[in-house]
Amino acid sequence: MKTNLLGYPRIGAKRELKKALEKYWKGEITATELHQVGQAIRKENWLMHKEAGIDLIPSNDFSLYDQVLDATMAYGNIPTRYSEIKRSKSDLDLYFAMARGLQKDNYDVTALEMTKWFDTNYHYLVPEFSKDQSFELYSTKAVDEFKEALSLGVLTKPVLISPVTYLYLGKEKEDGFHRMDLLDSLTPIFFELLEQLISAGAKYIQLDEPCLALDLDDRERNAIKKLYLNIAQKFPQLNVILTNYFDCYGDNLETVLQLPVYALHLDLVRCPLQLNDILESELYTGQQILSLGVVDGRNIWKNNFDKALTLIDKAKEHVAHEKIWIAGSCSFLHTPYDLDLEEDEENLPTKIKQWMAFSKQKLRELASLSQLASDIPSEKAAVALINNRRQFIEKQNSSLIHHPRTKQRVQSLTEIDKQRKNSFGIRQEKQKQELNLPLFPTTTIGSFPQTKAVRACRGKLKRNTITQEEYDEFIRKETENTIRFQENIGLDVLVHGEFERNDMVEYFGEKLKGFVFSSNGWVQSYGSRCVKPPIIYGDIHRNEPMTVKWTTFAQSLTKKPVKGMLTGPVTILQWSFVRDDQPRSTTCKQIALAIRDEVADLEKAGIKIIQIDEPAIREGLPLRREQWTFYLDWAVDCFRLASCGVEDRTQIHTHMCYSEFNDIIQNISDMDADVITIETSRSEMELLDAFVQFKYPNEIGPGVYDIHSSRVPNEEEMEYLLQKATKLLPIENLWVNPDCGLKTREWPETESALINLVKVAKKMRAKSIATPFVE
Repeated sequence: MKTNLLGYPRIGAKRELKKALEKYWKGEITATELHQVGQAIRKENWLMHKEAGIDLIPSNDFSLYDQVLDATMAYGNIPTRYSEIKRSKSDLDLYFAMARGLQKDNYDVTALEMTKWFDTNYHYLVPEFSKDQSFELYSTKAVDEFKEALSLGVLTKPVLISPVTYLYLGKEKEDGFHRMDLLDSLTPIFFELLEQLISAGAKYIQLDEPCLALDLDDRERNAIKKLYLNIAQKFPQLNVILTNYFDCYGDNLETVLQLPVYALHLDLVRCPLQLNDILESELYTGQQILSLGVVDGRNIWKNNFDKALTLIDKAKEHVAHEKIWIAGSCSFLHTPYDLDLEEDEENLPTKIKQWMAFSKQKLRELASLSQLASDIPSEKAAVALINNRRQFIEKQNSSLIHHPRTKQRVQSLTEIDKQRKNSFGIRQEKQKQELNLPLFPTTTIGSFPQTKAVRACRGKLKRNTITQEEYDEFIRKETENTIRFQENIGLDVLVHGEFERNDMVEYFGEKLKGFVFSSNGWVQSYGSRCVKPPIIYGDIHRNEPMTVKWTTFAQSLTKKPVKGMLTGPVTILQWSFVRDDQPRSTTCKQIALAIRDEVADLEKAGIKIIQIDEPAIREGLPLRREQWTFYLDWAVDCFRLASCGVEDRTQIHTHMCYSEFNDIIQNISDMDADVITIETSRSEMELLDAFVQFKYPNEIGPGVYDIHSSRVPNEEEMEYLLQKATKLLPIENLWVNPDCGLKTREWPETESALINLVKVAKKMRAKSIATPFVE
């Protein structure tokens, strides 16, 4: 049976692309040198896939920043604010201006809006559409990379985002039309691209249609029917692989089974039951190839060969063997590169490492499953099956996984554990008295720039070239400098800067039991931003305080309140590789209990404001509404479990970014945080509409500074956004803050932006007259 790979990590085994991008943005390497790095990564990937025995090898799954932005370039969908850059600068400059904004050489343009790619921690750049939108074939990257692979002797399967999914993922920038109305004008441009790929020798095209994992309406389903019928009529020789992932086809299955496509890809990791639905459907004739996604593209645990083979055997009972492909569930973009690079026995012991598979190892799993599914498996494959069974039995019975006290705490939880003592109105009055903050209080989201010096010092500690005492002294100085800076510019609520933290999730994982860590397990979050998710292998518990030391040190330096900064249980869950032997809700409750203990210790230490960040709470939302209630119930419960063990006077903050809140605003309210800070600057406060329509009762800090762009917003921009917010929300409930943490920014731009932010807040105070709060 053929093996089908949907996509592969593109950052390189040792983050070569990240490093090259950041050097290019700083002017340290040329565009040619940047492209050479990308070419080297692609070559290594393609040849590795070929050597591993993968039959359908992807191309155009590589990107310098984002695959949706690549499609935007391909279709020439360039918003008018970039017109001058398009005319006068290189295509690469244009590409990065749309990705990151540009504030240089008399240019000052904002970036495209960014949001989460379905329910992953990957971020894509949102296409913008106007009523009279025109398209052109502007970039032939997909063709160029197909030819590049062919020159290496590798016949690839180009991967394209379908025009329907592309339109679905975008946003109308004016009223009076629906973006799906643009399909007729986009399709001819898409066909030009297909014609060039076919002329170059492409036999298969992978059309990614992940919007089929969502609840679509008739307009969107009809658009899909129209597109694929037109493709079949125009290109009868082309083998189109319709590719959906992250969930089943659901209510879209009837539409899908009637499409004239060569193959259907099924994510059987997320939705194994859909195989029965297809095999039992009268609409499935057995003519379409079924690409069975049985190797998990979202997690790092070894494939259970017996479970995968059960699904493959079920397909074999109904479908000719040559009509079955064995595939990853989705692109391996979401998993680390190579487990063989992990040599740190202390952080990732062999006895746990043996249960794992990164992307390179998943290639071998695909090849092994192909062998095992054949009529006469090879001796090598048979040995692999025996070893696989042994490892799963050992894992199930391992004492490393289980912690009886943690299990007991979860089982003993009651409703009282999830309730604050009084309602928000009562708490707000007590907090006003306790904190005595001005109107439009200013703060940041938590982290401050992690400079080269900070990272270098942390690296020296890991390599034991400095002592713990020397490291602590360095962190003390960085923290004090940051406190003094915040005081000097006039921020009202301070943070300690988080210089001791490598990552907002990994840091807490290192302090908790039940986690292990990789050294090179990086995955892309967006652009050059990579994260190294911790790995949850067993029951989670906290043995000692995690953040009290540095938070209380910072508080000792100032009379202004310093926030305790914690990552919430849902986000720690979502941004980790999670054990797959118990419900995710159970694991999340274990994390929540650990965070609850930390909150209690911070409060005892005199910290009056505690922020529990939950940027991933919507990311975990199931793709189909019918499954939302179950998830939201336990996700909100976990936040409340973590946050509700404090007195009324202690102010609980939470932060969320790059999420649409309209459809879960009641659940956000149910979290009952005293203050929520959200990303709103790129959307120009558009996300506030949900809070306004709902009449959200608690306090809100709508971000007025986009920290994911290197440009510095001026006072007028920030004031415009804040004035817009005051027309939507009571001024006594408004905070002033950036969109997100400042870890990835440089100090000069951070200082300038925050100085502007404080000036705007003071200006707004001078213009406004506070009104008493009425519950």
